[in-house]
Amino acid sequence: MYRHFLTSLLLLGSISALAQNPIIRDQFSADPTARVFEGRIYLYPSHDISPVGIPGVRQDWFCMADYHCFSSDNLVDWVDHGVILDQKDVPWGDPTAYSMWAPDCVQGKDGRYYFYFPDAPQKAPGDNRGGFTVGVAIADHPYGPFEAHGTSIQGIRGIDPCVLQASNGKNYIYWAGGALFQAELSDNMLELASEVQRVEGLPAGFVEGPFAFEHNGKYYLTYPWVREENGTETLAYAMSDSPLGPWEFKGIIMEEWSNRCWTNHHSLVEFKGQWYLFYHHNDYSPSFDKNRSVCVDSLSFNADGTIRQVIPTNRGVGITDGSSKIQMDRGTLSGGATIAYNDSLQPFSGWKVILPPGASVEYSNVNLEKSSSKVWVNEVSPSGKSKIRPIKKTGLKLLVRSSSPTRSHFNLRLENPSSRPVQVDWISFNKGQR
Repeated sequence: MYRHFLTSLLLLGSISALAQNPIIRDQFSADPTARVFEGRIYLYPSHDISPVGIPGVRQDWFCMADYHCFSSDNLVDWVDHGVILDQKDVPWGDPTAYSMWAPDCVQGKDGRYYFYFPDAPQKAPGDNRGGFTVGVAIADHPYGPFEAHGTSIQGIRGIDPCVLQASNGKNYIYWAGGALFQAELSDNMLELASEVQRVEGLPAGFVEGPFAFEHNGKYYLTYPWVREENGTETLAYAMSDSPLGPWEFKGIIMEEWSNRCWTNHHSLVEFKGQWYLFYHHNDYSPSFDKNRSVCVDSLSFNADGTIRQVIPTNRGVGITDGSSKIQMDRGTLSGGATIAYNDSLQPFSGWKVILPPGASVEYSNVNLEKSSSKVWVNEVSPSGKSKIRPIKKTGLKLLVRSSSPTRSHFNLRLENPSSRPVQVDWISFNKGQR
């Protein structure tokens, strides 16, 4: 198994070497479920694509044909393991529905991996029912390839499945479909072992995308929630002493998006002693909020077990290598600094930070242990052309302050004391960056 995994790393390579949001930067990704297997964090998002021009597929709606899996051991360098399941490979599914929405993945007691996903079923003659059901695909490795089971889970009509593996040794499944629903899952991971229950006790408003987990003897049911007065999704949660409730609403994990991006969808996971919230936003698609991108930020709990609200950041998490391209636009802006796309027609090209006179930007947690003492800046001219120059030739000033007891991690503050505005794509302590 280990040799097979190393081979996949060599073949696929790392798609990301920067600790910043969004974390997947060569394709759209949404609805992220993060799980920890064998000391690595595995990410199972849905895969947004541009709407396809076929009859019956809305051009203003979500369009998803397959699933990718990503993994990392440091939350910085992510490996794309490629397509793990395609809509054409689901025996019971409609191969032209483009409806592979939010998934989940857990490891069964037999050591195999069970991937839960929603899909639109094929319709029998005379069947006019719409909607979704939930299926299971199985693999020997967390990165697949997964083979879809021949039938969907009987008793589930809905989307966004999540499986909780409780400390009592039982598995529970949660999903959405006009409300939130829950049931015990059988030991074979393929069937329901109890009657379906509707989750009660939650405030009014649209709900979907449940993610359930256990922490310090308490059970948490988290979900996207549209507060009636706002019209876009928050991330909210309830708590219980039992995996199936009763659930007590507790509050908001993340507020609505200020740019009116309609959806948010998430998961929470503990990795190497720290909790993280994975979520999505339309960073790379500012004019179409049905193409989203996965982000991650740290999360913590209060002493009573309630969740502290998370404020989304551009910086994200992880330690950035100083010899890599340090994207200062992902830092904290001050003094009138702003960010803009490097190329407004190609959002995946990323952002630049615009520093007028007196402005600054601060970027945290950079490892300078193996870096040179010289700083190079990829400066962008007003016409859009970029040039790598020593920092002393740009008029900028860089302040370096230790942020760790070992003095290997530092916070960088880039200031513009000059009399002209300066636009920066990235800086690096390695001249060889191109």
